[in-house]
Amino acid sequence: MPGGSESAPGAREVWAEFEGLSLHLGGRPVLNDLNAALRGRCIGLLGPNGAGKTTLLNTLLGFFKPSSGHARIFGRDVVAEASEVRRVVGYMPERDSFVGGMTGVRFVRMMAELSGLPRDDALDRAHEAFFHVGLGEARYRRVETYSQGMKQLAKLAQAIAHGPRLLFLDEPTNGLDPPGRNRMLQLVRGIRDTGATRLVVSSHLLRDVEECCDEVLILKDGRISSVCDLESERRSNRKFLFLQVKGDQERFVEGLVALGCEVGMPNRRRLRAVLPAQVEIADLYALAAELSVQIRQLDHKRDSLEDIFLRAMDEPVAAKQANAS
Repeated sequence: MPGGSESAPGAREVWAEFEGLSLHLGGRPVLNDLNAALRGRCIGLLGPNGAGKTTLLNTLLGFFKPSSGHARIFGRDVVAEASEVRRVVGYMPERDSFVGGMTGVRFVRMMAELSGLPRDDALDRAHEAFFHVGLGEARYRRVETYSQGMKQLAKLAQAIAHGPRLLFLDEPTNGLDPPGRNRMLQLVRGIRDTGATRLVVSSHLLRDVEECCDEVLILKDGRISSVCDLESERRSNRKFLFLQVKGDQERFVEGLVALGCEVGMPNRRRLRAVLPAQVEIADLYALAAELSVQIRQLDHKRDSLEDIFLRAMDEPVAAKQANAS
């Protein structure tokens, strides 16, 4: 159902750009020099509590004016062309924002009108949106009588009713039971797969992001810690290892780096290594034998979104910021 009349961006065309985007609230930096170019069909916005995820969405929606820098959505400046941006964006907030006493369809019609649709068109689209999310039979009930799962679906309905080119979904599975979560993620994937609408999904649930998104932007302390193409990560087939060795650990680490591995040391006794596609575990044992080092323990798994996220939290932000664009 979503997707406006304007042509959708190409498969890997940049549709959102941040250039030195910063925001101060109460004299405190909340967003700090964000630089990025987003291309994915569905972007996962990740970060710990207080990292700036919702603030970034609110800034892109025009609720906050940047202290410095610029942000563009489909080539339009979010400040200078705020009204044009809002017409092509749908927003599903984390917190409920219903008007008491309204039926679901009346509320969604009102939101579609506020997004620029004529009254009759807004009503037609409101009915269509309710059936799209599976709430058609409940559209004439007052929203305060809805269950938590129904409220989440109604919020999605109001976000898509005007046919946006971009959807911001803030914690879309918040408070949902497993069947409700599966239904919501199915709807998100369906919107993504049409190709007509780009999505940004802000969530603290890594599994939700991994199921829906093809790119992630990770925030830490108001800065971009990492921008990662998940499709490329999946194709790269990298291996993630924890090792415990006995012997000359320093030379062993140098050897791993020479093989092209990324190496970290969570503590003095353990090594963490990410192997590139061309390096096999057998190469590590060969290196250990060459250096007379014993590999006492080796835990092996494929690189996952959790690994990517934890590395982003561990590594200094300044080192990652330059690579975000």
